[in-house]
Amino acid sequence: MQEDIKQKRKILLKAVAATFQKLRTEKGKSISLAANELNISKSIWSDVELGKNDMQFSTFLRMLEALDITPEQFFTEFRANLPPGFCFIEE
Repeated sequence: MQEDIKQKRKILLKAVAATFQKLRTEKGKSISLAANELNISKSIWSDVELGKNDMQFSTFLRMLEALDITPEQFFTEFRANLPPGFCFIEE
């Protein structure tokens, strides 16, 4: 059961990574520029886009602001990056 949750967490992080990368490139921003706008290191932003970082909610909101997107816009794209029928709850 614990291994299943770890695997689902990896899937979520991968979807978050793909979403941020796509939205950032659509805005025409480099990782350096986006990170600089937030006053965070490039490695923090890069770790998010590599699926290595399970960020804090405040960091998530700041990243959305740097890309000038709403949470709704993010989650619409995010859902498209999840496997069909993805669910954390076991049925």
